Amino acid sequence: MPQPALNEVLVAVGATGVCAGDMYFYLGKNPYARYPQVCGHEIAGTIIEVGAGVTGLSVGMRVAVEPFISCGHCYPCRVGKGNCCANLQIIGIHHPGGFAEFVTAPATHAHCIPDALSLVKASFAEPVAIAVHACRRGNVGAETVLIMGCGPIGLALIEVARARGARVIAADHHASRLETASQLGAEVLLSDDHLLEAVYAKTNGEGAPVVIEATGSISAMELSIELVAAGGRIVIVSLANKGAQVSLPALDFTRKEMTILGSRASTDCFPEALDLLASGALRYPQSATEFSLWDAPELFQRLAEDKSIVQKAVLINE
Repeated sequence: MPQPALNEVLVAVGATGVCAGDMYFYLGKNPYARYPQVCGHEIAGTIIEVGAGVTGLSVGMRVAVEPFISCGHCYPCRVGKGNCCANLQIIGIHHPGGFAEFVTAPATHAHCIPDALSLVKASFAEPVAIAVHACRRGNVGAETVLIMGCGPIGLALIEVARARGARVIAADHHASRLETASQLGAEVLLSDDHLLEAVYAKTNGEGAPVVIEATGSISAMELSIELVAAGGRIVIVSLANKGAQVSLPALDFTRKEMTILGSRASTDCFPEALDLLASGALRYPQSATEFSLWDAPELFQRLAEDKSIVQKAVLINE
């Protein structure tokens, strides 16, 4: 049974989402992994104990846990990029996470859940926050945005971009994912050898002003240079394998004068994410399939064999 330390809270976990990062950890492919570990970083639950020094939170409050803990002292932290902290610690990666009955977290990282929001939907705060951060990085507004990849993060990106007034085009290999993306309001394209031609056809031959890559595919990252409009922005959200290299056409850096941005996790995005979820503006959480925490071993084995069996899995602690 974990105990809250100074300035920490103890949370009884209600719901924890399963994301691609958890699968990478399970398969031994997560570059930040430390074994053994209790994974799970998309956490919502109820505070059952507060540690010394905690103010503003009390037992019984429902909270979403922000899993990225920065040191506050290194250069990224000093310039407001705690998500890129040189000493970053992640609940579910470096510290025991939400695939358990209880988890501890800094009080500063426990965000109160609006009354109208269930714990299952609140567990989407972390992936939605990632989408909020990526859209902030790309300065997404009322323009055409191409989202490459319609997995859980891609679906969150579709919703957040549309909430910011964007026309969204989404591309993926999987027909079932494209169907869900279409239901969320995206114009969908099959990610095949004709994707570049199809995108240009939908953008008057200009390319997309914003391209957000969420596939983890090196070829997709490289293709984004051709897909983006001159003067546009590319945002790389996905996690590539450690040591993987991306080749880019050197002339296009000046010919297109595009901006290429990385986007890691989120910083100061949880409040906006929870507000979006509570407002009902996002339908993405409706794609969740709930599983008992105690069925996790079987679920992870099935996902390892075929990740498309569900759009989004959420483990429920009953």
